[in-house]
Amino acid sequence: MPITVGDTLPASTLLKMGENGAEQVDLGERLKGRKVVIFGLPGAFTGVCSTAHVPSFIRTKPGFDAKGVDEIICISVNDPFVIKAWTDATGAEAAGLTTLADAESAFTTAIGMNFNAPPVGFVNRSKRYSLYAEDGVVKAINLEETPGACEISAGETLLAQI
Repeated sequence: MPITVGDTLPASTLLKMGENGAEQVDLGERLKGRKVVIFGLPGAFTGVCSTAHVPSFIRTKPGFDAKGVDEIICISVNDPFVIKAWTDATGAEAAGLTTLADAESAFTTAIGMNFNAPPVGFVNRSKRYSLYAEDGVVKAINLEETPGACEISAGETLLAQI
């Protein structure tokens, strides 16, 4: 069952590339006492993820900053090497977004956002969603009905809800 408003996000270990290779990120610690936006998407270097979803949060970052959001995190079921290359290609890090790899789909599955589409090579990938959490508690969540759409989960929609 997908996570809903009022639920607490599960403690999870995600990955990012650091100076010395892959580094673990304790998501639970990162959320404590903070206002955080998280958006999930089917995969790095995929069409709508790269051309619509990430750009929507790059465009709206100043608005989230003005509303006191501490961090905007993009989570994708990919390895940290791919996430780093994609982050650089999209300009996400330069724009102030954080990208994290959920390599085993543990977080994505725990919040009920995983899906499979074997014909295109997607196994335990993430549905397209966005959420706003305060101290790890979900205050708003938006789930796209189809992975090829980016309207309900776009940065502009979530920003208007905060």
